[in-house]
Amino acid sequence: MSEPKRSQLVLGPNAPGMLSGLRVIEFADESSESCGLVLAGLGAEVIKLEPPAGNSTRRIGPFLNDEENPEESIFFWSFNRGKKSVAVDPGTVVGRDAILTLLGSADILLDSSCGLLNTSLGLDRASMLDTYPRLVVARMTPFGDVGPWAHYKASDLVHLALGGVMMNCGYDKNPLGEFDLPPIAPQLWHAYQIASDQLAMGILAALISRETSGRGQDVSCAVHEAVSKNTELDLMSWVMRRAPLFRQTCRHSTERPSHVPNIGHTKDGRWIVTYGVSARDQANLVPFLERYGMAADLEKPGANSDMSGRSVPGSTEGNERTAHTLEVTHRFIRAFRYDDAPWREAQEAGLLWSPLRKPHENADDPHWMSRGTYADIEHPSHGRAFRYPVSKWLSTATAWQYGAPPPRIGEHNELYLKPAAAMPRKAPMPAAGQIAAQPRMSPHGKPFALQGIRIFDFSWFLASAGGTRFLAGLGAEVLKVEWKENPDTRFAAMAPVGGRAARQAATAPLQGVKDPDMGGQFNNKNSGKLGLSLNIRDPRGLAIAKELIRQSDVVAEGFSPGVLERLGLGYDVMRALKPDIIYIQQSGMGNHGTYGRMRTVGPVAAALTGTSEMSGLPEPAMPAGWGYSYLDWIGAYSFALAIMGAIYHRNRTGEGQWIDASQCESGLFLSGPTIVDWSATGRQWKRIGNRSPHKKAAPHGAFRCAGDDKWIAIACFTDAEWQAFATVAGRREWLDDKRFATLDLRISYQDELERLVTDWTGRQNAYECMKELQRVGVPAGVCQTAEDRCDHDPQLAALNWLTEVRGTKLGEWPVAELPFKLSATPAHAGGLTNRGAPCYGEDNVSILGRLLGISEHEVKRLAEDGVI
Repeated sequence: MSEPKRSQLVLGPNAPGMLSGLRVIEFADESSESCGLVLAGLGAEVIKLEPPAGNSTRRIGPFLNDEENPEESIFFWSFNRGKKSVAVDPGTVVGRDAILTLLGSADILLDSSCGLLNTSLGLDRASMLDTYPRLVVARMTPFGDVGPWAHYKASDLVHLALGGVMMNCGYDKNPLGEFDLPPIAPQLWHAYQIASDQLAMGILAALISRETSGRGQDVSCAVHEAVSKNTELDLMSWVMRRAPLFRQTCRHSTERPSHVPNIGHTKDGRWIVTYGVSARDQANLVPFLERYGMAADLEKPGANSDMSGRSVPGSTEGNERTAHTLEVTHRFIRAFRYDDAPWREAQEAGLLWSPLRKPHENADDPHWMSRGTYADIEHPSHGRAFRYPVSKWLSTATAWQYGAPPPRIGEHNELYLKPAAAMPRKAPMPAAGQIAAQPRMSPHGKPFALQGIRIFDFSWFLASAGGTRFLAGLGAEVLKVEWKENPDTRFAAMAPVGGRAARQAATAPLQGVKDPDMGGQFNNKNSGKLGLSLNIRDPRGLAIAKELIRQSDVVAEGFSPGVLERLGLGYDVMRALKPDIIYIQQSGMGNHGTYGRMRTVGPVAAALTGTSEMSGLPEPAMPAGWGYSYLDWIGAYSFALAIMGAIYHRNRTGEGQWIDASQCESGLFLSGPTIVDWSATGRQWKRIGNRSPHKKAAPHGAFRCAGDDKWIAIACFTDAEWQAFATVAGRREWLDDKRFATLDLRISYQDELERLVTDWTGRQNAYECMKELQRVGVPAGVCQTAEDRCDHDPQLAALNWLTEVRGTKLGEWPVAELPFKLSATPAHAGGLTNRGAPCYGEDNVSILGRLLGISEHEVKRLAEDGVI
């Protein structure tokens, strides 16, 4: 095999970052510091502007010695390592002039001040771009620039509620079919990390566009829009069939809930996920359990069972047989202690099993240490090192930069508060240059950012196919390659019998069609792509693939490690065909390392990385986990980001690269605060439900409202917000209650406070309650379903969050538009094709004819011979 050897892979920050030579000025709070962290990790120099007393995020815990100290906030450390600090007051003449000078040397401004910085500098958005024409101005806002909620206050909790995440996550119904527990916000800080990853994608697209246009542009991302597009099956199930999904304990939300989780309890109180979605999984399970004499009455699937089909997790219906299989499996799990549970043997038997790890249990795992996923960063002021997650992928040409420890307030003032002539600046890397083709305009009447890029796309499942979907929306030509014996997952959120007209008239869930070319979820993750069916196991198919790779910029795939190499398309072969090719592969665990071909899907990745165990009510309650394949989306964001970073690097240096990406690794990168806290204090993460122990708030949770399964998230961080809340509630006696006199006291008496709040909210209409609380400046948001987001959310409608695209067989349906907005090169979900997802092999004739000169007659013969 030609898998990357240690001598080929860059382990540690021993090569340039993809963005080396670029300068970022960051004026950010918790909503976008994660974006700045990603840019710093990719090699950009990030200069953080702070007020003289320090950024507000320095006051978010936990703290090193459990005492509030702006220099010892573990939260701040986690999102600001590798950055530099300049402490200035933009409200003063000196501060304003210093910032203007810094902007003159910058490539990117990262701003989450919602216009405050513009006001201080005396430059509106248009003037900013006129003054600094090459500057990419990246803005994070809570709800966007326009719309009825644009002025609303928010928090991580409020965004997870309004964005639909919480209504997918929580605990099973009781035997009466009622939800007796609130929806649960997954932990920790995910709304802002979701939005930050997506804003980073927009920044990369703007940088690539600048290489040919010479101009920067405004890039904006609304957290509400980004989070609302992060859920999985619920959105397209509602769009296509009017089918609501319901949350379940630590597994996918579904249309028809069951009462048997797919996590089993070990005898010492830990959990193992035993996931199986197909007949093939069941065929592997029975002999495995028989080895231990614990198969009970389970039998292998019959001879007529479909052993090839793959389903999107959460898209298959449970039944009593499935429930019984899980119960037998759980008996097996209960026979073991956590450390002895044979999940690795189950993996070797072809089963999708994994332990539900706690986050710190990955931080010294030999697999991740061998990949450089974590690093110990010295803190000279503390005389020791602390461990951080530092990398999302490995490569043969570039590397994630670990950076210096997080800066002290104003640590770099002397270095950067200088006249422009003396301003230190990294030398930009040379540009290789690109030949700009005659641009094709998007439906917005403007060019695409990735015009001229071609991607030969073997991706499948959301974690990789969702990544290239972003690139198609940015104007790359994406050739989606499938073969009928191993197609992508097409059967989820199917179009309804009767089509769009039936959906418009529907008042209840509709029956879906069985046509694999008419899947709504497939349409949503593959819109804008071209479809090619190709059998590369046939020598003629392999030859066609090689010729198309010769004409491509990127080869993308999401198979298990080594699959393409065994089929004759290893990196060495690709590089011989095109020396500057970018080859990206993403598997669950990555190619390099000790876990090899360990199998993962979204729920397994969530279990192993610790994201399942982190969310839910405090122990001894079960973990609530995630109600959808969250790490599929996080993997997709990283997949797209890696490709665009590699394109940017190639455009400047002429150098391609092989990127070895891991879906799980992209999830581990999100766990910074919990890992650094464990490293610094020895604390292990403990579940917190919907409370906020680190950014102090009370009340802080989801509270029942009038109606069936109606909830509102409320977060009071200040005394002013608490007083406004009590006043709106008409509960002046709360303000006189000594138990609630201060924030610290309200936190101490949260149980009593939550009972009082629930007594009030239980009589309120959720939307009216939100409206009244927001009117007086209290962060609040309805826990919205897919129906709510699609049919009742005026803010998402104002942001044009869905785009209509037409599929050849499917017809015209809405899909999620890319959440970041570029002023000069706006994205369009239909891409260059201005179309939905392709039917299987839909573009064979046009692709093979246009790019390889193969006649339509020859294409027909290749089809007859089983080559395409």
